[in-house]
Amino acid sequence: MSDHLARIELPLPLDGLPSVNCYAVLGEDDVTLVDPGWSSADTLAALTGGLAHLGRTLDDVRQVVVTHHHWDHYTQAVSLRRSHGIPVHLGRGEAPSIRAWEDLPGAFPLQVGMLRDAGADTLAAEVAAIREDVHERAMDFTMPSAWLDDGQVVDCGGTSLRVIATPGHTRGHVVFEDSATGALLTGDHVLPRTTPSIAYERAPDPRSLTTYLASLRLVAGLGDRELLPAHGEATTSAGQRALELLEHHRARLSEIAALRDAGHATPAAIAARMRWTRRERRLEELETVHRMTAVLEVAAHLDHLDRLEPGHSPEGTT
Repeated sequence: MSDHLARIELPLPLDGLPSVNCYAVLGEDDVTLVDPGWSSADTLAALTGGLAHLGRTLDDVRQVVVTHHHWDHYTQAVSLRRSHGIPVHLGRGEAPSIRAWEDLPGAFPLQVGMLRDAGADTLAAEVAAIREDVHERAMDFTMPSAWLDDGQVVDCGGTSLRVIATPGHTRGHVVFEDSATGALLTGDHVLPRTTPSIAYERAPDPRSLTTYLASLRLVAGLGDRELLPAHGEATTSAGQRALELLEHHRARLSEIAALRDAGHATPAAIAARMRWTRRERRLEELETVHRMTAVLEVAAHLDHLDRLEPGHSPEGTT
């Protein structure tokens, strides 16, 4: 990692996801933060401690840019704007999901209907019964100070970040390219060890997998760039990892197509015959929210298969 980029690991209050990587872009006289984490006292203490280690304070922070609106990336940014007046920038495509926090009740309002359409009525009822967590009710999930657009260059005081739109994980997810080194701050779009979820948001993209695969191909086409992810350690090639994720989805598409062709008619029926997570668990072994994401992932893969040209095999994902 270049001298003007520093990783600050921040704690998260989440089972199975202990931390998020915030990156400090060190300008000549100020700091730009990328993904400053979850709004909590522990996160704020870790952030201020990390800045102190760099010889900086929150008063030096010029702006915050965020890869996507998920709680573990965005909510501390909102808090910093309130406490320190620091402007917050977010991908424009995130607007529907942020707006939906104000407009739609329940934890997963649109997913309930999607699950019913997927043949998972019982699971839909379970998901409908889930209420927002205490932290979700307490936090005013507001719009950013300004929107980011694809190709936009963010001035970081002697260096800069280029915005690359990478929708899929969420509708408005963006990756930041460091102008000095070409390194990619990938947020949750490309992770070194795990497969990112797709459309896990308040107002999901109905074509989430098709969109995500196009964004993976975009990053793969950039070649060997340093991967600076939001979770996990940095690696030397974002492009290679994007190719691995494309291969994962190619295999998933082939598996799902075979199950569909064998007569399993709904996403729920197909998901029940697959294995999930790195531990190869059955669908019924997963918690409610993870069963929801599994069934909706199958639905997204079936949607993508329907969009392929006649005679075009799943190999076309890569």
